[in-house]
Amino acid sequence: MREKEDDEIVGAPLLFETKEARFRGAYKLFASTILVSISLILFYRVKNFPTATRTESWAWIAMLVSEILFGLYWIITQSVRWRIAFQSPSKHTLLQRYDEEKMPAVDIFVCTADPKLEPPLMVINTILSAMAYNYPSNKLSVYLSDDGGSELTFYALFKASIFSKHWLPFCRKFNLQTRSPHAYFSALNHNYHCHHHDHDDDFHKQCLFIKKLYEEMKSDIETTLAKGKVAHSERNFHKGFKEWSSKTKKQDHHSIVQIIIDGRDKNAVDEEGIQLPRVVYMAREKRPNYPHHFKAGAMNALIRVSSEISNGPLILNLDCDMYPSNADTIQETLCFFMDESRGQNIAYVQFPQNYNNLTNNDLYASSCLATDMIELAGISGHGAALYCGTGCFHRRESLSGAHFKDYKAKLDHIMINTKIEDNRTVDELNEASKLLATCSYEHGTLWGKEMGLVYGIPVEDIASGLAITCRGWRSIYYNPERKAFIGVAPTTLDVALVQHKRWSEGMFQIFLSKYCPFIYGHGKINIGIQMGYCVYLLWAPLSLPTLCYAILPPLCFIRGIPLFPQPTSLWFLPFAYAFVANNGYSLCEALICGSTIKSWLNLQRMRFIRRTTSYFFGFIDTITKQLGLSQTNFVVTDKVVTEDVQKRYEKEIIDFGGCSSIMLTMMVTLALVNLLGLLVGIRRIIMGQLIMIIQIVISAMIVMVNLPVYEALFIRSDKGSISSNVMIKSFVLASLACFIATFVF
Repeated sequence: MREKEDDEIVGAPLLFETKEARFRGAYKLFASTILVSISLILFYRVKNFPTATRTESWAWIAMLVSEILFGLYWIITQSVRWRIAFQSPSKHTLLQRYDEEKMPAVDIFVCTADPKLEPPLMVINTILSAMAYNYPSNKLSVYLSDDGGSELTFYALFKASIFSKHWLPFCRKFNLQTRSPHAYFSALNHNYHCHHHDHDDDFHKQCLFIKKLYEEMKSDIETTLAKGKVAHSERNFHKGFKEWSSKTKKQDHHSIVQIIIDGRDKNAVDEEGIQLPRVVYMAREKRPNYPHHFKAGAMNALIRVSSEISNGPLILNLDCDMYPSNADTIQETLCFFMDESRGQNIAYVQFPQNYNNLTNNDLYASSCLATDMIELAGISGHGAALYCGTGCFHRRESLSGAHFKDYKAKLDHIMINTKIEDNRTVDELNEASKLLATCSYEHGTLWGKEMGLVYGIPVEDIASGLAITCRGWRSIYYNPERKAFIGVAPTTLDVALVQHKRWSEGMFQIFLSKYCPFIYGHGKINIGIQMGYCVYLLWAPLSLPTLCYAILPPLCFIRGIPLFPQPTSLWFLPFAYAFVANNGYSLCEALICGSTIKSWLNLQRMRFIRRTTSYFFGFIDTITKQLGLSQTNFVVTDKVVTEDVQKRYEKEIIDFGGCSSIMLTMMVTLALVNLLGLLVGIRRIIMGQLIMIIQIVISAMIVMVNLPVYEALFIRSDKGSISSNVMIKSFVLASLACFIATFVF
């Protein structure tokens, strides 16, 4: 059967094209000049090793080691710029070739963990936008994993299922692209999306009606959240509320599976009589004496539960704050999976993470345009993509642990829903599925090892993607012109740093584990993919050379120890060229990707702050875990934003309030040490001493990066400023460092 179908499409247009970026030859030539300058810098360090004092020798060794590490990391980063590939799907060709009956079913997973940190209203907006895809509703199933096990989240989902009967027809009728109600109505208030309906009375009437329904639903949910429990009268509307009792606790409860909308029920239709997508709530069992493995455990439970209920061949997983923003994303993604010549071995298609609340100049450098448009596309040029944990479509078999060679033997069943008609009642399905979400189900199995997402690492997504790639699968990174998924970026420095600490710590754990790309991927994936992964896995240790460059130059300057050649020396040229070429290229790259100069400066600031705080403490925590002195934990970042914080964020004023005391103390101490170093340097320049000009420039750059820190220390008095307690501790540490540099060594 399949061979006949293949014969019919021989010579037919491809469902997607891959194009490589131009001017890679010119870039390779440019990169080779930087490599030469790095080699000359290292040669200078070895050739001019000082022996006058032990202090000078140790400082020189530290700088040499730092420059070796910087050089090695720079070489690794070239793997993602050597061969950049862009993907272009052909949705129209797909729709001409396949009718709705041949389209595969899609199971959509949405994960949430805490109703206080991740508001249920935000969660259901993601659910509603997923339900509203331009895709046959009988082939869509939306699953919500609630690791908080909260009846409040269940209540919000139940209310959303009722509202969907009106929202989905409204989206179809007016062909909305933004199908998150909150995002859509917020945009309407700012006249972003309604201009093409300005003279459509029917649209305005229906829009006002739908908005009224949404506000009523929102009010009901907020009232219930404020009370902290679901009213008895509301509990009678769905038998699923009986799953909760006074003994139910977040970390101690039985498994709960409730099919809220049954996709097989002929009465489960919207106001136009069209079948609604299946909607399922799941809270896996939690017990104090059983490890629950954070998000990886939730995803694995969802894989099993969904296989019992819908068993869609494709799985889309989303974070609860990352809503779909393109109604046709599924069709575009199918172009990769269903391409007859190249789609069979594609395990997953990863989309970039985008945000709807970025400031004009991306205050906390959340957008990472160069990463999205160049680096991740550079890994794709080697035939792989980083699985980032959200906004990713998976082939069920690959996510469940299958090797491509085993899957290839069963290609007769490719991309069709092979699930046999299930005549069990909703209650029977719920009970059967609960068994798959118990604590004991995985005991003695390969779940978390060879099946599903891997356990034991905070960033389970990266390790799982690497494991899938090493099983012989390919993956695609696709960055469409219209953003496919939109989330919420951090609005405070604390959330931004905590997020990056978790990422850097988890990724460094991967590097030190059996999943290290150079070891686990040896002989399975090419060196370009191995290096591409390490661009991110080595964030944490990159903090060490950065701290060395931030501390030693100003302290040695105060002591009068030169660490760099004089401006009149020829050895000055490789240092100057490496600095100008790297930063010049970085700026050009950012501008080409659509950033502003101020956005690029914010990126440099945040890179420095992350490396000297988040990544450094992530490095320390990883080492302590490797030594068995601490255990892996998972921190859920707060998505709730107060009005005061929002105002500062919109004005692009960095919010230091609530930031970790130890991180803030480190940040302020480094800023003060370099400020002192710069003041001493200016005094020496006035006196005509130019021998240590590079050290002055380094301190001046760090001072410039830390201007918001000085402002928060000495000028600001709002809640987002730096506390006097942190200021005093930092002054003491900075003074102590300068005293030791001057009088002890």
